[in-house]
Amino acid sequence: MQNFVHLHVHSQYSLLDGQSSIKGMVNKAVADGMRGMALTDHGNMFGAKELYDYCNKINKERKDNGQEPFKPIFGCEMYVARSGDKTIRESKEDQSGWHLIVLAKNLTGYHNLIKLVSRAWVDGFYMRPRTDHKDLEKYHEGLIVCSACVAGEIPRKIIQGKFDEAEEAIQWYKRVFGDDFYLELQRHEVKDP
Repeated sequence: MQNFVHLHVHSQYSLLDGQSSIKGMVNKAVADGMRGMALTDHGNMFGAKELYDYCNKINKERKDNGQEPFKPIFGCEMYVARSGDKTIRESKEDQSGWHLIVLAKNLTGYHNLIKLVSRAWVDGFYMRPRTDHKDLEKYHEGLIVCSACVAGEIPRKIIQGKFDEAEEAIQWYKRVFGDDFYLELQRHEVKDP
């Protein structure tokens, strides 16, 4: 599994959605031979320092043993306002947002991710911390984005048969993020009756 790295991972900091400890997840990834792991909790980066500190600790041991370092990848599963404007707080639809995985690929990206998450809490909070296309466009540098789970805009529109709208969303993300935009695939077990 050395070439596989989890890029969509929730810890105990994803309230009501994750329960794994960061230490436990990193230990499991290392035991499985992975070279790194992303932390993408819902709407927050509360575990970023814990991930950084724990990876530094294990990387000191790995260095002493002649092993390559384990790479922590900082990210967030953000909520993108469905109305297109995070300041709108009028309907039940505005209380959430399309899921989007946002990863920092370098220090500039880390700083932009912090700005996006902070602005989502300060300016976009309505039941959840929300961002919007305006902020994503403004703070896109150094970021990688993935279309997320079935609660993402693109997967949801595909499920609803709205292929033209899904294509329009894909083109927007491709225009803003270029080669740093990816369609996320998740394997879900389906049991037909």
